Amino acid sequence: MTIEQKIIDAVIDGVRALYGAELQPAQVQLQKTKKEFEGNLTVVVFPFVKMARKSPEATATELGEYLKNNAADVVAAYNVVKGFLNLVISQQAWIALLNDINKEEKFGFIEPTDDSPLVMIEYSSPNTNKPLHLGHMRNNLLGSSLARIVEANGNKVVKTNIVNDRGIHICKSMIAWQKWGDGATPESTGIKGDHLIGDFYVAFDKHYREECRQLAEQFMAEGMNEEAAKERAKQEAPLIKEAHEMLVKWEQNDPEVRSLWKMMNEWVYAGFDETYKRMGVSFDKIYYESDTYLEGKEKVMEGLEKGLFYRRDDGSVWANLEAEGLDEKLLLRSDGTSVYMTQDIGTAKLRFQDYPIDKMIYVVGNEQNYHFQVLSILLDKLGFKWGKDLVHFSYGMVELPNGKMKSREGTVVDSDELMDQMVNDAFEASKERTKQVDIPDDEARDIAEKVGMGALKYFILKVDARKNMLFNPEESIDFNGNTGPFIQYTYARIKSILRKAQEAGINIPESFEGEVELSEKEVELIQKLNGFTTALRQAGQDYSPSGIANYCYELTKEYNQFYHDFYILSETDEQKKLFRLLLSKNVAKVAQLGMGLLGIQMPERM
Repeated sequence: MTIEQKIIDAVIDGVRALYGAELQPAQVQLQKTKKEFEGNLTVVVFPFVKMARKSPEATATELGEYLKNNAADVVAAYNVVKGFLNLVISQQAWIALLNDINKEEKFGFIEPTDDSPLVMIEYSSPNTNKPLHLGHMRNNLLGSSLARIVEANGNKVVKTNIVNDRGIHICKSMIAWQKWGDGATPESTGIKGDHLIGDFYVAFDKHYREECRQLAEQFMAEGMNEEAAKERAKQEAPLIKEAHEMLVKWEQNDPEVRSLWKMMNEWVYAGFDETYKRMGVSFDKIYYESDTYLEGKEKVMEGLEKGLFYRRDDGSVWANLEAEGLDEKLLLRSDGTSVYMTQDIGTAKLRFQDYPIDKMIYVVGNEQNYHFQVLSILLDKLGFKWGKDLVHFSYGMVELPNGKMKSREGTVVDSDELMDQMVNDAFEASKERTKQVDIPDDEARDIAEKVGMGALKYFILKVDARKNMLFNPEESIDFNGNTGPFIQYTYARIKSILRKAQEAGINIPESFEGEVELSEKEVELIQKLNGFTTALRQAGQDYSPSGIANYCYELTKEYNQFYHDFYILSETDEQKKLFRLLLSKNVAKVAQLGMGLLGIQMPERM
């Protein structure tokens, strides 16, 4: 039982004994004592004043005296500040708490059971016409971390991906490969498949813009104004017409077009798999838009028959959401083709057939807020039990010092190149730190991989997901401050201490049974360790990887202050030495658990 729970139980008993009143646990408000007052935990007394029929100060004093006399194993002393009862927790209670934390290999985690809710989380959602870029990386890291956090809070989790593998943008890459590819393959060029296809997408846009420029000049020469000329050129450029013709052939299952489409998509999938593996991202089930769009059309027609939707004179199908305070939403175009909303409905249908989903979380950027507001209403109307309560985990965009990213112009920050840069920067940064240490080159490279990727992941995940963020690689690799390498270095420092203790023949106890006078800093560290459970629950409730990231930073920052102020291995008091080693061991354990939720590996030495 935790210290908090023991105090809550004792307060309930005290109010019953002193005032004859019954309390529910939720009525007992506990908070960390403010630094300017003596104490560790504070009980808010105001809710009990009416029961006591006394002033807040008198009520707090009576309750404090009761706790000191009847819960002496937890409460050593108390003081009253207005309606707040500040409690000094006993040394024995802190030691017992550390022993409890030490017993749990996955402290703070709740293991899912067969009866746990099933939460499906969708993230990544790439297009097969380009490699993954920095924006995709934020999506993937948020989704993957969120899945770990939700599972650590006792839920069963299914991680899914919907691949946008059809549409005009895919046809653009295919047309470009036919015209300028000269039979190029990933094997013949040595270029990763997703990068190769992305190059053709950029090439298409380059030639298309040139065609548009020439046509616009021709139309203006014929007397058309500039704006109208440019708009007409976009529609009549030969390349875009060819792309639309190819899309029609794809819809008609043209064997030649389908064969090319399949071949090029396979190149992209192989490239994606390499990137996902290095990111530490995985999926339990991958859905493809080419499979789901027809399912969506079928579900929309079912809704039309039930009177949930209506058909306009031009044959298009719409949903009227004015009763929900929204507008009308197109679901099928007049030519019968689907829109993104239809495809999402189809994907939901397939997922619901595959899994007994209790909650659905979509990790998608905040530019799609309205889309998911509408999708939730439509899924609810169509009878999906989780539709009304679906969660759109909406996150902000990643911006660069020189502006926004543009895929068509090839001005994105490529994920693979970024990961290479981060690992190389980590390797160079670590040279100075490790020049006195004999670390083989292959181990140094492995450490650099963990540190570089840790720096990248932490920099992205420490930011509140709802906010736009400015990505700066140089800041992320810093070994000081709120960065991944700082936390990793603290972990490696503790592991070094523990190795030296083992080499010296010191056996760290599984349970500390000695007597030792704890310093204020040691108490704060145990309290901070205990706070991991609260941080994990809050992160699960708020869908907030940043809460875990910032907890890990605060824990390791606290430990570094302790390391600076106190002896550990060189401590002459054997009991203090053993206690501090046990404390250090658990700081490393909890930091590793927390960073693991972010998908960050912790090097044993740096």
